[in-house]
Amino acid sequence: MNNNLTPAASVLVLRDSIDGMEVLMVKRSKKPPFENLYVFPGGKIDESDCLDDLESYCDGHDDQNASHTLGLNGGGLSYWVACIRECFEEVGILLATKKSGEKLNLEEEDKSKFDEYRKMLINNEINLLDVCKKEDLILSTANIAPLSHWITPEFETRRFDTRFFIAYLPEKQIVQHDGMELTKSLWINPNIALKKALDGEMQMILPTTENLKSCMNYKNAMEMLDNQKKLSNSDIKPILPKFFKKNGNWVVLFPDDEGYEDH
Repeated sequence: MNNNLTPAASVLVLRDSIDGMEVLMVKRSKKPPFENLYVFPGGKIDESDCLDDLESYCDGHDDQNASHTLGLNGGGLSYWVACIRECFEEVGILLATKKSGEKLNLEEEDKSKFDEYRKMLINNEINLLDVCKKEDLILSTANIAPLSHWITPEFETRRFDTRFFIAYLPEKQIVQHDGMELTKSLWINPNIALKKALDGEMQMILPTTENLKSCMNYKNAMEMLDNQKKLSNSDIKPILPKFFKKNGNWVVLFPDDEGYEDH
């Protein structure tokens, strides 16, 4: 991995509704680098996402198989953990259950306590491992599957090595965007979101629209999650878009496109 690249994770939280599959999208604040854009919850991998003890609080992965799934030598589990932490910090959804098997109820009895944990996480007064220990939680890593792998183009000053994932929305959870980094949140059908992006109603960057496109062929979220879980690291290749000007217009090339290696 290029040393100038910051590892990051982003998660498309999916749910099934009477209108078909919906994805949770959030609008960033005016703060760079993603000002006013509609994106998915996510952010850079933090040191606390890499703590070894987290392995025993994850239900579907250990670091070895998570790393293998992503084609990494180690540290793969931190991407699943970062998805869960960022999702909780940014929109209040916690992809976890109690060790007893009982589901969290963030609509009612567990709400105030976990609202407090969320504030403490945002303020770096606690980490996700502490929350797992205090509340006997198991992180639902089995409910999360890799979707794509994007690398920020070379002309950008801040560059990220971002793994995108999908996750299924647990029951009894409420979306509450943080009001600081995020100014809006909405559930939307991926096809409608793409149309709004094309019409200029929702401002998005390339990885966002391309990830939405990968959701278009699925009737329901569980089917998509099951499908993504079957894929290996060789099925999800890194995408580093290349941009160049041709006849005064910007053109983008992807790794498999003709002429990609010439630019």
